[in-house]
Amino acid sequence: MKRVLCAMVLIGAAAPVLAANPEDCGYQSEVVKTVQEARLARVKEREVLAYVAKTAPTWPEAYNNVVPLVAPWIYEMKMGEIRKADLGAAWNEMCLKQ
Repeated sequence: MKRVLCAMVLIGAAAPVLAANPEDCGYQSEVVKTVQEARLARVKEREVLAYVAKTAPTWPEAYNNVVPLVAPWIYEMKMGEIRKADLGAAWNEMCLKQ
């Protein structure tokens, strides 16, 4: 959870447009979940944006800007953590608390 909070602080500073309301938090958590799926699929970090584009995301295009902000956080985690955690749910929970 500490890593989630640190990543949220970084994104909050970099993307003040993404306010913490249920809809925004939902979109952000979808982005996090998709980046986690890319990591589980062993997509290289530099190819995450292309992977996300291929998934035909349903979130507004502005949320694609979150991908390069959360990818380093997710890619620095150990694969065991990635397999066990529901990062999207953790992100949503922390986001709604802001």
